[in-house]
Amino acid sequence: MAHKPVEIVNLAGDAGKYKGDLTPGNYLIRSFMAGLFIAVGGALATVCGTGLDTYMGAGFKSMISGAVFPVGLIAIVLTGMSLFTGDTMLIPMAVFQKKSTWGKVFNAWFWVYIGNFIGSIFWAYLMSVGPLSKGGGPELTAFGQNAVAIAQAKTLPYMANGGVGLWSAFMKGIACNLLVNLAILLGLASKNMIGKFFGIWFPIMAFVASGFEHSVANMYFIPAGIMLGAKVTWGQFIYWNLIPVTIGNIIGGFIFIGAVYFISFKKELSSISPS
Repeated sequence: MAHKPVEIVNLAGDAGKYKGDLTPGNYLIRSFMAGLFIAVGGALATVCGTGLDTYMGAGFKSMISGAVFPVGLIAIVLTGMSLFTGDTMLIPMAVFQKKSTWGKVFNAWFWVYIGNFIGSIFWAYLMSVGPLSKGGGPELTAFGQNAVAIAQAKTLPYMANGGVGLWSAFMKGIACNLLVNLAILLGLASKNMIGKFFGIWFPIMAFVASGFEHSVANMYFIPAGIMLGAKVTWGQFIYWNLIPVTIGNIIGGFIFIGAVYFISFKKELSSISPS
């Protein structure tokens, strides 16, 4: 069983209203866990993708990494945690439907972004002294070597291409969060857990396998590589990846999903009784 499209948009507004009314402390707790869950997916993708391109080809590696990464968003949606990229759509959707305010949008974004970063960094550290290194020492496992390569691949090519690199990261950020928020809407569409699982899984697999950029995932991928010795500084990570990707993510969720779907169903929403 599934909700009608207009009902999905209404439910998104209700979810945004609920999220907009949380306290800073609650945001930090929920967003810490959300950042951790996304990092779990990133770590799993790193491990499962290690070495596959050598034997199976780059496309197969991307498919496997994409297939396992969605565990993070599935856990976030089904357990009610707070993810910045999802909140770029949900809380503005509540504002569009006059269920919340812009002040609550920016307040939520601020606290959730911080909490996501802390949760992601925590899991990056845990992985760096765990499965990515041999006994926590300087020698890396094959998984750790892959983590270093991922961190460098997500930063150095953008640096090498200057302004074009920043534009590339920005555009990849838009595409990523368009798919992430499509996944959230599909999760809202279903009335049962299996439907929610598959609704979330396919778009997330698509964004990862396609090579798009997710700001919270990169809060794990690049710091994990830095902790393991990647030739990337924290400043380079923030300037060449995190900032343009975050801006792209905001536009992808806020405009391409939030605004587009509200405008598409604005007239029909007026016929739905307030929740």
